[in-house]
Amino acid sequence: MAFRRPAAIIFAVGLVVIAAGAAGLLLTRHTTPAMRPVAAGVGALPAPTGPIVAPPQSAAPGPVAAPVSLTIPLIGVTTKLITLGLASDGSLQVPPTTSVAGWYTGSPRPGSIGSAVIVGHIDSVNGPGVFYRLSELRKGDQVYVRRADGTLVKFLVTTVQQYLKDQFPTQAVYGPTPDAELRLITCGGAFDSATGHYLSNIVVYATEAS
Repeated sequence: MAFRRPAAIIFAVGLVVIAAGAAGLLLTRHTTPAMRPVAAGVGALPAPTGPIVAPPQSAAPGPVAAPVSLTIPLIGVTTKLITLGLASDGSLQVPPTTSVAGWYTGSPRPGSIGSAVIVGHIDSVNGPGVFYRLSELRKGDQVYVRRADGTLVKFLVTTVQQYLKDQFPTQAVYGPTPDAELRLITCGGAFDSATGHYLSNIVVYATEAS
């Protein structure tokens, strides 16, 4: 029986390697982010450094009402919208809880010419945040914003991008546009346990449906 021992050892080691490889594959394929502290849900966002509203156009419509709620049917989002400004350090404010999203009042109102900016958390230690599934959106998906006067504006997703936070494209996100557009922002990518923040931002670009 002694001559069988090396084979048994090799076989056992092989199982360990296979098991480790399978575990690694599962971890690699697992795209659902782990729950993080609420502070990690969005993190500090850079504020716009230039104009974020397109120059007035003679054919542009009059002012629209302020946004009050957001609905994204595909990923199950239905949330009221709070208002956000700038923090004392000049960064964009983020919602105080993970359950609601916020509209940045320094950006156009949704449906007006320019890039309206809405921000929400991805998760916390208590569970998924309002924008937990934001990265699942794809071109053509529908986003709805209801305004204070009861009107509903529909947007269609054009692209979804992930950026490292130190490479956040401020001009592309906040910059002037010739039509009514929408930017939905949350965190994503790898999580840095040392700082308690995600290393990237997810940005959904959408344009008002004609």
